[in-house]
Amino acid sequence: MKNIAILLAAYNGEQYLLEQLQSINSQTNINFKVFISLDESTDNSLELINKLKNKYPIEILPYGVKYGSAGQNFFRLIRDVDFLDYDYIAFADQDDIWKPTKLADAVSCLEKSNADGYSSNVTAFWKTGTQVLVKKDYPQAKYDYLFESPGPGCTFVMTNKLALAIKEQIRSKYSDIKTVWLHDWYCYSFARFYGYKWVIDKAETMLYRQHESNEVGANSGWKSFKQRLSVMLQGDGFNKALQQADFIEQSNLAPIKLLRSSSRLSLLKLSLFSFQCRRQLSHKMFFFIICIIFAIKGYEYNEQK
Repeated sequence: MKNIAILLAAYNGEQYLLEQLQSINSQTNINFKVFISLDESTDNSLELINKLKNKYPIEILPYGVKYGSAGQNFFRLIRDVDFLDYDYIAFADQDDIWKPTKLADAVSCLEKSNADGYSSNVTAFWKTGTQVLVKKDYPQAKYDYLFESPGPGCTFVMTNKLALAIKEQIRSKYSDIKTVWLHDWYCYSFARFYGYKWVIDKAETMLYRQHESNEVGANSGWKSFKQRLSVMLQGDGFNKALQQADFIEQSNLAPIKLLRSSSRLSLLKLSLFSFQCRRQLSHKMFFFIICIIFAIKGYEYNEQK
């Protein structure tokens, strides 16, 4: 059986951690250990985790630092956890519910596809009982990794080879890590840019909990669309894409060069790349429209320091 290091970022997770760890512990046909980084919390998460260490294969990293976001907490995990002797590395949120074959199926898919990175569809669920398929297995595009993730990070499983390469870059540039927004989007972008194969599974491997504290949720419904539209129209989406591209050293790619130029002509040219920059048809059209809007009103890159 394969050995998997599971990296779990937690913050004020007392309400959900037990159910998540129970579902992780139910995984079949794999060996695993859970490494938890707990962002400085105001509930009893620390006490709960310390109790659960006696029941589950858990190691909690030194506690007491405020990371401020799930992404920064995951970057800390990637930097600090020694996963050299593990076959695969997986990410876990604190509040989801995994299907018993989630990790074994991911490993099987990776091996059959001869890939280094894996993500999948999920079933989003709300406390009202509503469940919705979050479909992410649209065909990958030439430059989609510059502008989107291949699914929730909690579905990610990566080979040791890919994870160690990511760790090396994060360690070498850790002083600038706050310019990178999301750990999952970053890992996918790194993998695709440096020639690692990524597979997006059509299977729904877990229940993906939705609530107000989701940093990036299921992107379902009109309210979510309006929120993301507002972010894009303010330029934050493009800003984050450029900041991440700088960190990964993707600045010579055509869409990034056009976006950084930010002239009206370059943004019109970028709109012609729309079908290469997103996977889903509606998102391709949305990208095209946003480029046209910025070509008309202007766009200025605000670099994060």
